[in-house]
Amino acid sequence: MYVGALELDVVFGDVHSIKEKRSLVRPVIAELRRRFDVAAAEAGYVDLRRRSLIGVAAVATDGGHVREVLEACERLVAGRPELELLAARHRMLGPEDDPEGSTA
Repeated sequence: MYVGALELDVVFGDVHSIKEKRSLVRPVIAELRRRFDVAAAEAGYVDLRRRSLIGVAAVATDGGHVREVLEACERLVAGRPELELLAARHRMLGPEDDPEGSTA
């Protein structure tokens, strides 16, 4: 089993309230979930009105597939006109990362 996580640090342009920011973040998260069947949520900067950290997670039996899905998620967010992607951080966890070699 492979687990991939993606952190997307984004900034919004002309946003005047946290409520307005959330009205922009919510559709992005919904599209990620719908198009890629991933877990996604606003995971940071919740109290800042122009910035957000969107977290995405994917699980599959093939690590290459997990990487492809997360890269597609990053491209989708980077292409959204209402925000600017400041940084993206990918993390992978696979069978070789288990220090005890547990199969329980």
